[in-house]
Amino acid sequence: MKAITGQTAPIWEALRGVLDPELGESVVDLDMIKDVRVDNGNASISVALTIAACPLRDQIEGDVVRKVASLPEIESVDVAIVAMTQAERTALMERVRRRARDNAGATRVHPITRVIAISSGKGGVGKSSVSVNLALALAGLGHKVGLLDADIWGFSIPRMVGARDTSLAANSDGLIQPANAMGISVVSTGLIVEDEETALMWRGLMLSKALEQFLRDVGWAPDLGYLIIDMPPGTGDVQMALARLLPQAEMIVVTTPQKAAQKVASRVADMARRSFMPVVGVIENMSGFTARDGERYNLFGSGGGNELAGNLGVPLIGEIPLDPEVVIGGDDGAPVVRARPESPAALVFAAIAKTLTDLVPPPSDDSCTSRIAILEEQLAKMD
Repeated sequence: MKAITGQTAPIWEALRGVLDPELGESVVDLDMIKDVRVDNGNASISVALTIAACPLRDQIEGDVVRKVASLPEIESVDVAIVAMTQAERTALMERVRRRARDNAGATRVHPITRVIAISSGKGGVGKSSVSVNLALALAGLGHKVGLLDADIWGFSIPRMVGARDTSLAANSDGLIQPANAMGISVVSTGLIVEDEETALMWRGLMLSKALEQFLRDVGWAPDLGYLIIDMPPGTGDVQMALARLLPQAEMIVVTTPQKAAQKVASRVADMARRSFMPVVGVIENMSGFTARDGERYNLFGSGGGNELAGNLGVPLIGEIPLDPEVVIGGDDGAPVVRARPESPAALVFAAIAKTLTDLVPPPSDDSCTSRIAILEEQLAKMD
């Protein structure tokens, strides 16, 4: 708690009326006010933001000036904007996520289950293939894994895991029982429609309600280690509902090497930042094709994933090559990780799964300090 003298007490009280526009809490309660001084009617105030170039800087600074300048004893106000330290940012994020957990409605997903949203700003980058093969690769490491198809309109998971003829049913407790496919628990709207050609003509609110039901009415195992969520493209209702319902969720951004895909993918990362959802890392899909003669062809360009990871300040955790076996396995319900474990793509998926368990340890092995150290090591390799 800051030492508040008689001269500065009215200023501190005025500053309690300045709210962070994103968090909706007082900048005083958020420990963003670092110093307050008064000299001959001039107030000097130091405000710490998560980053000095915060887009909301002008708004916060203006609110501080207006609140303090309204005090009769203050003639002028000087505001100094500084950047929070890493420790201060971490403490702030923990506070926000605790508040989100407290305000979120109860779901059947255990609070310590690692929730990983596989996301991108656009369709066609292979999120579903990544979700399926990553889930199976994690299961292959001995973890208990769930796979939620949150692409309510564009569901494809049932076909890809060979569960087209499976339907969801209620258990004795009245909860929806996830389907078991290849040893992982699977939930998808594709498992409740008559066939995969059926169009779901639902509006945005129904999409978020469907996700809500999948989280609140499905009997997810309490000892689930990882829940992989195949997200729809974009930054709409489903994404916002996920951030509200599962505040422990973290994101992996999928992109292809080309610039256009990378720029679009950056939007979903921006949404994650605004929703206080950590971005674990970037996966570059369709990274390149190697012909039988060993010649490599970068059909979609190169470097997009690495550049995106650098811009976001997170590690590039895998570059998945163009491999026909991935497409064939998805169509036939025989994912490459299981059907062709020695293929180039399958080996990369296995490496990504191992890296993910290092960055986001399973519940039984969780350690905040070890996770921070591993992340810093990954980032150091990018320099």
